[in-house]
Amino acid sequence: MQHHTRTSGRVIGIAIAAALGGFLFGFDTAVINGAVDALAADFALEAALKGFAVSSALLGCVVGAWFAGSIANRWGRVPVMLVAAVLFFVSSIGSGFAFGVVDLIVWRVVGGIGVGAASVIAPAYIAEVSPARIRGRLGSLQQLAIVLGIFAALLSNALLAAISGGANEVLWWGVDAWRWMFLAEAVPAVVYGVMSLRLPESPRYLVRKGDYDRASQVLLDFTGEPDVNLKIQQIRDSLDSEKRESLRDIAGPVLGLKPIVWIGLLLSVFQQFVGINVIFYYSTTLWRSVGFDESSALTTSVITSVTNIVVTIVAILLIDRVGRRALLLTGSVLMTIALGTMALAFSFADLLTAADGTTSAELAAPWSIVALVAANLFVVGFGATWGPVVWVLLGEMFPNRIRASALAVAAAAQWLANFFISTTFPVFSGISLTFAYGFYAFFALVSFFFVLWKVPETKGRELEDMG
Repeated sequence: MQHHTRTSGRVIGIAIAAALGGFLFGFDTAVINGAVDALAADFALEAALKGFAVSSALLGCVVGAWFAGSIANRWGRVPVMLVAAVLFFVSSIGSGFAFGVVDLIVWRVVGGIGVGAASVIAPAYIAEVSPARIRGRLGSLQQLAIVLGIFAALLSNALLAAISGGANEVLWWGVDAWRWMFLAEAVPAVVYGVMSLRLPESPRYLVRKGDYDRASQVLLDFTGEPDVNLKIQQIRDSLDSEKRESLRDIAGPVLGLKPIVWIGLLLSVFQQFVGINVIFYYSTTLWRSVGFDESSALTTSVITSVTNIVVTIVAILLIDRVGRRALLLTGSVLMTIALGTMALAFSFADLLTAADGTTSAELAAPWSIVALVAANLFVVGFGATWGPVVWVLLGEMFPNRIRASALAVAAAAQWLANFFISTTFPVFSGISLTFAYGFYAFFALVSFFFVLWKVPETKGRELEDMG
């Protein structure tokens, strides 16, 4: 029992360290939230370029996600984490000292490559080192780390803006506050790199490379596997049909891909098409539209991210008890109701035209309160279900021989979907916020039927049994 407790503690420790990539993932994608209006003013950006500056990192995410799987199969899971940490650090410094919008976009793309790589490697690694009985909870740590990263970014944004008197005001050493928002990411990037150096390599990767002694040691020391030799034989059997993993291994009869790969890909797309990142990328702008000033809007964004953290913890407690499908179905219902309510609320908004010709929506009571409550209900519905559960499923639902490659494709699809949603929001909201939230509500509804008909339950199954 004491050995079991010790190994459980160790595997939790290395899962937390691996999930730090998720923290940086959340921080990097959300840090733009508090800086976007200030940098748009500094660089005189019009709406379309402002939208691209926000979402440009997501193009890097696609590249990082696409190549992370093949690099991880060749060099190991841990080296990919180290590369991601370096990219996060470089992006932080480059973005903080950007001369103009072009090099800002370049540095954001560099950080995005790190985010994409981390988004693939953390769930795969955590799934590969975790015992089946707690794999769902440990896999959910990735999403908890993401929402903690979002919270940290929004909190640091709010604090830096409060200290300086505004995001575009000068803070320390003559540097604007919005630049410090980007520079703050250098600290967790260094921590992630140092922690990654201390992680053991994935036992399934080691078996793939024929290093059975190290694989046995990792299984014995960290996962508490009662019969190490049997587990290694099971891993070898599951990898038997594979010579060298490549993207060809995920090819299949359904539009060129295996059915299970399509399920993972569509899970990723639905996770983004419900519009969750609109809340995190544009929430400060959104809350200003319902009557808050900049300071109150930043504070409200922080409160929303705290809500997200709390419900993600709830998901961690539930996922290995009630299963993946039940949580996803519940989340689809909650999100459909919340987004539909937001679409209705914003149909009562007044459109205001500023002196520079830009338009914005303003909501009066009681619809401003309805929109605020519905947005937080949406965050609850997503954070307790689709946020963590999709990452858990992507880490565990694919067979061993195609896991890294299939996860790379699914994650790349997720970032493309994220890029589409984030880039089009200014355009959609220009049509009307009712149209924008109605669009997201439609996909939340469709996601319910997709899960009902297509998504398998993986609770309690060993990775070697996935097929």
